[in-house]
Amino acid sequence: MRGPAGLTRLRGAITAFFALDGFVFAGWVVRIPAIKEQTGASVSALGLALLGVSAGAVITMTLTGRLCRRFGSHPVTVVCGILLALSVALPPLTHSAVALGLVLLVFGAAYGGINVAMNSAAVDLVAALRRPVMPSFHAAFSLGGMIGAGLGALVAGSLSPTRHLLALTVIGLLVTALAGRTLLSHEPATPPERGPSHEERAPRRLDARTQGLVFVFGLIALCTAYGEGALADWGALHLEQDLRAHPGVAAAGYSCFALAMTIGRAGGTTLLERLGRTRTLVGGGATAATGMLLGALAPSVWAALLGFAITGLGLANIFPVAVERAGSLAGPSGVAIASTLGYGGMLLGPPAIGFMADWFSLPVALTSVTVLAALAALIGFGTRRAAVG
Repeated sequence: MRGPAGLTRLRGAITAFFALDGFVFAGWVVRIPAIKEQTGASVSALGLALLGVSAGAVITMTLTGRLCRRFGSHPVTVVCGILLALSVALPPLTHSAVALGLVLLVFGAAYGGINVAMNSAAVDLVAALRRPVMPSFHAAFSLGGMIGAGLGALVAGSLSPTRHLLALTVIGLLVTALAGRTLLSHEPATPPERGPSHEERAPRRLDARTQGLVFVFGLIALCTAYGEGALADWGALHLEQDLRAHPGVAAAGYSCFALAMTIGRAGGTTLLERLGRTRTLVGGGATAATGMLLGALAPSVWAALLGFAITGLGLANIFPVAVERAGSLAGPSGVAIASTLGYGGMLLGPPAIGFMADWFSLPVALTSVTVLAALAALIGFGTRRAAVG
């Protein structure tokens, strides 16, 4: 599959999996309150159960890179897509926090697996297209999440969690069947001058410098994901508690951030072609740091919302670029390492903000997002020789 038409079909199929991932995950998230009530779990018990998603994802991410090397990223993406679609229907069938935590381990495993597998497939395609299109895949994920959350909010009053999430299963299986057919009928994309020989497909033994660079790009991903997790969990509370925003306006805080991130990723390819990876990383980190400083310390709600939007624009393309660079250096293993570190940052953000808010205040705690965004910019500048362009 070397022709432009084949690459276009492959790009469409991979994009569909990114959108499906965001759509299914957001659909699950909006039903958490209803499932909490159904299981009768306390807040602390629910928190422990939700760790199942994180634990399953992190464990699987560390293994999926090896599976992609052995079986190929395309089959692994399809299998994980099927598992994701099936497992999202399980939470409403539980009636205790323990049972919920166990099924969320399965859901988290599928979620972590598909993230590594589809990003690995995307890295191969980016190399074959010779265009920095990685942000467009992550834009599809963000858009899928927005659609999934929006539809979930609309049907929450009319559909039970069981019916809603079962509908997500049906949609997920249909999308996987259609997009998966394209993935399974094509080998992973390869650059024009490289053939898919056995030697080139064999796992590369990484030297210490390459391993170090992969972890550095993973650290950049962590800094970005930390901000996403922090704003998702604490943005609305900051607007309502510290700035006395109406609950409806406060709820729109994360929407402003997510919409700005989606727009930023949609234009990410053009940005990368004009500025290159290094300037995109540095500029994005600096923009996010400035935006979050405004969002955290602004004296008015609308200034804070503007800060959240600027933060989303700044962070939009840092994670995709970091994952793509790690994957180009170390293949699926590089993607796995960067994704695991990035996901770890998303997990670290909310509790870290909570502890700092107790020690200082929530606005001061949110400035940690500024610090890490600035750190991502500095690291991006420091890796400019490894990320030429």
